[in-house]
Amino acid sequence: MNHAKQPLSDKPWVPGDVEENEDSPAESEWRKLLLLPEHHGERLDRVLAALIPEFSRSYLQQLIEEGCVGFSTEARALTKPSLRMKAGQSLKVELRPTAQSQAFVPQAMALDTVYCDPSLRVIHKPAGLVVHPAPGHWSGTLLNGLLALDAAAASLPRAGIVHRLDKDTSGLMLVARTRSCMDALVAQIAAREVHREYLAIVQGAWPVGQVKDIEEPVGRDPRNRLRMAVVDLARHPGKTAHTTVTGLAATPQASLVHCQLHTGRTHQIRVHLAHSGFPLLGDGLYGGKDLPGLSRQALHAFRLSLAHPQTQAPLSLQAPLPPDLMAALATLGLRYNEKTV
Repeated sequence: MNHAKQPLSDKPWVPGDVEENEDSPAESEWRKLLLLPEHHGERLDRVLAALIPEFSRSYLQQLIEEGCVGFSTEARALTKPSLRMKAGQSLKVELRPTAQSQAFVPQAMALDTVYCDPSLRVIHKPAGLVVHPAPGHWSGTLLNGLLALDAAAASLPRAGIVHRLDKDTSGLMLVARTRSCMDALVAQIAAREVHREYLAIVQGAWPVGQVKDIEEPVGRDPRNRLRMAVVDLARHPGKTAHTTVTGLAATPQASLVHCQLHTGRTHQIRVHLAHSGFPLLGDGLYGGKDLPGLSRQALHAFRLSLAHPQTQAPLSLQAPLPPDLMAALATLGLRYNEKTV
């Protein structure tokens, strides 16, 4: 049932009641709110946040957008969070689960754990798996899977996730299992003490053995807000970014390259390679051509190296190239020997 399209109930409301609406989910609760002088002229979403402080403003904005808020004397819904309120007005609010409010729930899924101890887990994330719940992906994410896999994850911010990979990038991810481990990992990443290495298949012939340091700032593309880009920091917001790229194998049409991240900006490798004239195969957002049999950008986080955040013992883990990237290499005539990387 699509509750967002239904008008608010016009059932009479008795002061002091907490009523159930038979046309809404069983979890719904109705609240009536009387606006005081200090609410006069305030936005609707701000008034709700002040009067129902146990819920986030983001959640309350979703309720407004879904038609769950209105005047107590009317059946029509108020759907604009920016609507200005007047003292003395009375509102009725249907509190019910939204997609976002239900996002942080356990969902069992097959996760490939390549390392695990009492404080740390390392996951081999497949391509296609979203890391965090977000608009369009409120369920079925890595975070949901971790909550189902490890009971301790519920007590940690983001279920212990300390860095992310794009949805269509495969490879290794660090996940903390304790708060002390999480804090230590965040500090190590900030200090650039966690070494993250990637393998990428790019368009064009990157000379075998050639090493290039790409140090170009990355920020939101001023011409397309859905992308990132190399930007001029004097004119546009962004952050410094540094990637080292080494050629491993090449043909005139495509190359296999090794990428070492020194910073961790959004889409950093994808942006740096495209800016250098070597976009990732399958990465349409940044100009990469399609390759038959490859349904995502050809990028894989294959190695993580760090000092264990609790014991300080050296830890180095590697994930083999997944089948779709191995098939792409075969199609392109590119040879790969993981022992030489």
